Amino acid sequence: MKNNYLKKLTLFIASVSFLFITNAFAQHEARIVINADLGEHQISRHIYGHFSEHLGRCIYGGYWVGEDSGIPNTRGIRDDVVEALKATNIPNLRWPGGCFADEYHWMDGIGPREDRPTMINTHWGGVTEDNSFGTHEFLDLCEQLGTEPVIVGNVGSGTVEELSNWVEYVNFDGVSPMADLRRENGREDPWGVVYWGIGNENWGCGGYMTPEYYSMLYRNYATYARNYGDTHLRKIAGGANASDYNWTAVLMREIPHWMMWGLSLHHYTVNWADMGPATGFSEYRYFDKISRCYDIEDVIKRHITIMDRYDPEKRVALVVDEWGAWYRVEPGTNPRFLYQQNSLRDAFVAGISLNYFNEMGDRIRMANIAQTVNVLQALILTEDEKMIMTPTYHIFEMYKGHHDATSLPLHLETGNYEYEGNSVPALSASASKKDGSILLSVVNVDPRQESELLVDLRGQDISNYSSRILTADELDAHNTFDNPDEVVPREFNSGRIRNNELRVTIPAKSVVVFEIN
Repeated sequence: MKNNYLKKLTLFIASVSFLFITNAFAQHEARIVINADLGEHQISRHIYGHFSEHLGRCIYGGYWVGEDSGIPNTRGIRDDVVEALKATNIPNLRWPGGCFADEYHWMDGIGPREDRPTMINTHWGGVTEDNSFGTHEFLDLCEQLGTEPVIVGNVGSGTVEELSNWVEYVNFDGVSPMADLRRENGREDPWGVVYWGIGNENWGCGGYMTPEYYSMLYRNYATYARNYGDTHLRKIAGGANASDYNWTAVLMREIPHWMMWGLSLHHYTVNWADMGPATGFSEYRYFDKISRCYDIEDVIKRHITIMDRYDPEKRVALVVDEWGAWYRVEPGTNPRFLYQQNSLRDAFVAGISLNYFNEMGDRIRMANIAQTVNVLQALILTEDEKMIMTPTYHIFEMYKGHHDATSLPLHLETGNYEYEGNSVPALSASASKKDGSILLSVVNVDPRQESELLVDLRGQDISNYSSRILTADELDAHNTFDNPDEVVPREFNSGRIRNNELRVTIPAKSVVVFEIN
């Protein structure tokens, strides 16, 4: 009797041990089918755009150090930041805000810097700004970057005339008061800025308006934002906050499609009730952030459904011109400067979001991560003369092959990442084709389990491929000024090709980008 009990106990312990070991080394089985000969829409490079507001150290100390600074600069703009962003093929840059846009009066930021009036940044810390970075400096920055400027006009506290004059100052090539003033300030040729936002968050910090009221204001402001010469403006209406679907419906109904190139949407990956830290987080907070990142898909689909009802031809672009992760600020920093670290978790937020934007690129034709330098989900952090690239930066650099490529239909079958009875897809993916080469970006958010992935490519033969991976030992791994290369892309030599199928193991907590030829 005793021997039978011991035998059963031994078998039970052995079976539990086997299950534990099996689970520890378990793999997700995943499959991706790509139809390389059935390309759909083009993925606009402008989906990979950026947003830089007069907020904290984004402009001052981020881009702008002044011509007398000991930090290497070109006409006051940091050389290291420019070179880093150029390596991502940055397509556009949105400025001056944000909430700041609707209290910014552009004429305070032109002319000799010593003569420019100061202003109080009432939204972001109550700091006094000297307006040394204005229209000329911003457009010089864009020219150094080789990127398209996106200027947001002041509707909240400005006037129709003020915005009309700004467009004339920037774009008119003839003789006029504004064009002559531009020449007096040292710029002979117009810049030809195409993208103009007509206000920002006018449902909130931009005036707390109703959608009906803002629609009428937009029509007025947009009418007097004129085209000059060959520069035909692409005007962007200030759209909804996250899941405010009524705002989208009213604007689509009240503003004629020919008056707006795009309708914006702001959606942050954030738990407003419990924002949590940017590093040193638990798996609970990690899962919460990833699941909220996936939630953006349903929100965007509902906005697109409304837009399709009023605009089935998809003439109006959806412009997600503020998106990204938001946490508590770093300890000891000004709470209104929104300075936060950036970890491997944020690389996943960026990768998942951009994969989805690519998929919906027939309607989403511009997006702007918030923000580029030293604020929120930044690509770059600076500290005096030091500069580092964050994990989010590396996603933008790894994904740049998607710019202006043809989106490929992709069917993904994946296991789930499960946590305390809840689950999200373990894998997110996107594929595109340009010049005969296919770029496949894959994110595995599961922190423990790898995915055994089969890529079934149809309509094109696979002759060879290369791949890079972004991963780290810990989910909150991040780059610091003392260790700037903790999280960087590396070559990923894994997988095999057989019968025009690629079999590859995607490690846990990683982003892998394949270039398939």
